[in-house]
Amino acid sequence: MFARQPDLTYAEYLAYEHQSKTKHEFVNGEAFAMAGASEDHNVIASNLVACIRPRLRGSSCRVFSSDMKLTIASANNATYYPDVMVVCDRTDSDAYVKQKPCLLVEVLSLSTALLDRREKLFNYQKLESLQEYVLVSQSEIKVELYRKDQDGSWLVQSLGVGDSLDLRSIDLAIALSDIYEDVRL
Repeated sequence: MFARQPDLTYAEYLAYEHQSKTKHEFVNGEAFAMAGASEDHNVIASNLVACIRPRLRGSSCRVFSSDMKLTIASANNATYYPDVMVVCDRTDSDAYVKQKPCLLVEVLSLSTALLDRREKLFNYQKLESLQEYVLVSQSEIKVELYRKDQDGSWLVQSLGVGDSLDLRSIDLAIALSDIYEDVRL
C-alpha cells in the first residue's frame, strides 16, 4: 500500500525523491511511498525488458525499468514509476524523468490493480506520445492491451494462453509464454 507524505510542489517532490531511499509516486501535490514488488512481478517485468531491448538496438528508442520516473505535465505533473517504459523521442533527454513514452507496461498486483486500471490509465491516456498501454496480470496468464487508433480513440484487447502481444509502437510481437517464462502460476 501507499503511505501518504506531506504536500509538496513538483520541484520539491523531485528534490526529495532524488535523495530518498524509498520511491514515491506524485499525484496532486501528494507523494505516495511505493511498496516492494513480488518475485513474479519482477520476473514478468524483467522478461518484458529482455524481449524488448534487442528489438530497440540501433534505434532511437530506449527501454526503461521501474526505476525511471514518468511525469505527465497535463495531469498536474503526476509522476509514476511504470514497470516498463519505452521512449523513442530523443528530445526526451532528462536523465531522471521521461515525458514522451510510446509504450507503458504495468504489472498488476492486488494492491495496485485498481490504480493501474483507473488513475494511471486516465492519466497515461493524456500523453500525446503514448501509443500503447499494457496491463499484465501476475496471478494468471492474462494481458490487456490499450492501443490508440488513428482517430485518437483507445481500443482494448484482452489476451490469454497461446496469444502473442503485438506491440505496434515498436514493431514487436512477444509470445505470452515468453512474458510468463519462469513465473509460478
